[in-house]
Amino acid sequence: MSLGRHKLGSQGLEVSTIGLGCMGMSQAYGPADEAESIATLHRSIELGCTFLDTAEVYGPFHNEELLGRALKGRRDQVTIATKFGFRIVDSKQSGTDSRPEHIREVVDASLLRLGTDRIDLLYQHRVDPAVPMEDVAGTVGELVAEGKVRFFGLSEAGIANIRRAHAVHPVSALQSEYSLWERNLEPEIIPALKELGIGLVPFAPLGRGFLAGDVKRAEDYPEGDFRRGDPRYQGENFDLNVAAAATVRDIADAKGVKPGQIAIAWLLAKGPDFGIDIVPIPGTKRRTYLEENVAAADITLDATEMLGLDMALTPDKVSGPRYNERTMSLVDR
Repeated sequence: MSLGRHKLGSQGLEVSTIGLGCMGMSQAYGPADEAESIATLHRSIELGCTFLDTAEVYGPFHNEELLGRALKGRRDQVTIATKFGFRIVDSKQSGTDSRPEHIREVVDASLLRLGTDRIDLLYQHRVDPAVPMEDVAGTVGELVAEGKVRFFGLSEAGIANIRRAHAVHPVSALQSEYSLWERNLEPEIIPALKELGIGLVPFAPLGRGFLAGDVKRAEDYPEGDFRRGDPRYQGENFDLNVAAAATVRDIADAKGVKPGQIAIAWLLAKGPDFGIDIVPIPGTKRRTYLEENVAAADITLDATEMLGLDMALTPDKVSGPRYNERTMSLVDR
């Protein structure tokens, strides 16, 4: 079992067909386990899942440091994506900051933590309404010219800002939430990505675990777990969403695979359907789940199964907003 390669965008970036989201190794999904996280990163490389996604704000800082330790002697075997764009005060996220001088400070600090001389894919984590996108793209372009960054990406940007950035420095990838569970990109953003030749990197491809099947109500997760505050895990929303996700479980059972693998296989099939490059980055901090996620690349869904999944989880059948109001306010829509 070893993954193939996939292009992202039109500038020459090539990554593994499925990536690994590393955030959960340091925050949001229960207590950290550094030994298992490092073992998971090493196993990921063995499996050919070499597109690793982190950010300065994960931890903050701990996640990049973890990758730096895990990748000693292995740097040239992986593609590292990290992100700038938040103000961090007293180890907590405190609004956005994409001023050019701050971008440079973050990149230099990220390079030190990661133990590398270049960032393969640098994303603006969230659009900063106080800084013109042209200034952001121009600064990243300078960092590319200096060799500190190889490719430029955006995260959760809207169409206007994608176009403004791309006009100054080519955008290779947009990272945004997209899954069977969350289809907000389909009407406008995905057609724009096709037009501009920009790849899509869906985060939360398993609906923050909901599509993996073994879910609990919000209140049953421990303190510090992101899902305690996820509206889709709460109250009546939870019951309705369990019912909506039943088709994923049914198709998985019929094929003898896991529900989460079906969700990833659906995403991989959507790339050719839409005519864009799609590389999902399911997050995990355990080798068992990593191996399941990577194996999804070998699952084929026929037209009937794809249609059944499309219809089962149309936006009107998923209950509750994807974020609370504060987090949603950072999405550029």
